[in-house]
Amino acid sequence: MKLFFRQTGETGPAIVILHGLFGSSDNWLTNSKTIAAQGYRVFLVDQRNHGQSPRADDQDYQHMAADLHEFLTDQQLDQPILVGHSMGGKTVMQYAMLYPGTFAKLVVVDIAPKFYPIHHAELIRGLKAINLLGIKSRTEADDVLQAYEPIVPVRQFLLKNLYRNEEGVFDWRINIPVIERELHGIGEELTNPSIVTAPTLFIRGSESPYIIDEDIPAIKRIFPNAQIETIAGAGHWVQAEKPVEFVDALIKFIHKN
Repeated sequence: MKLFFRQTGETGPAIVILHGLFGSSDNWLTNSKTIAAQGYRVFLVDQRNHGQSPRADDQDYQHMAADLHEFLTDQQLDQPILVGHSMGGKTVMQYAMLYPGTFAKLVVVDIAPKFYPIHHAELIRGLKAINLLGIKSRTEADDVLQAYEPIVPVRQFLLKNLYRNEEGVFDWRINIPVIERELHGIGEELTNPSIVTAPTLFIRGSESPYIIDEDIPAIKRIFPNAQIETIAGAGHWVQAEKPVEFVDALIKFIHKN
């Protein structure tokens, strides 16, 4: 599995960032430039079945962690800092359990290692309702999707996956059939958890329900050296809603001994 990636910055320690469900490396471009300006090489990776990375029949954290290990090996990245948002956060947590000693620090953005009930099924139905051969513009796609998702920024985020292929026909950069089939697994608690002693930062949004105070003891049982940073006024997409505060928290943690 040769994952597609973008790189910002040519010198300095490596930071590898993984996006969340329905996302891609493109979502992190603005943040990556800010981080790289502080003296880092930032690698933005498309996970399997997302963005420009290959498609596959599996979408579970064991496979996604193995994909990340292959990427780090191919790029010869020694002791990188791993950052993951949402699904990407579970991927880097699973990676840390399976490949200890191969990374310097871990940053998990607005996700815990616990089970999350399926809550994206309506979004999948909306995406499937869009007739790719029939629509002529993103506006027409948005008109269909708004019957399933009323929040404009969420629809805009989802429709970033819509592009014209080489034949000029609209297509998806996400593997909708596999993602739909594997939605339950994407929400599952991480399997066979092992203790991760590496320095770990959990960044959560104060308005997000993904990490609540009651989750913190369970997080610290698996990540005993974890600290929790709460970004005021942010929801689940912390890095997009509060980019300055997010990058400040990230850099402060990286610089901490």
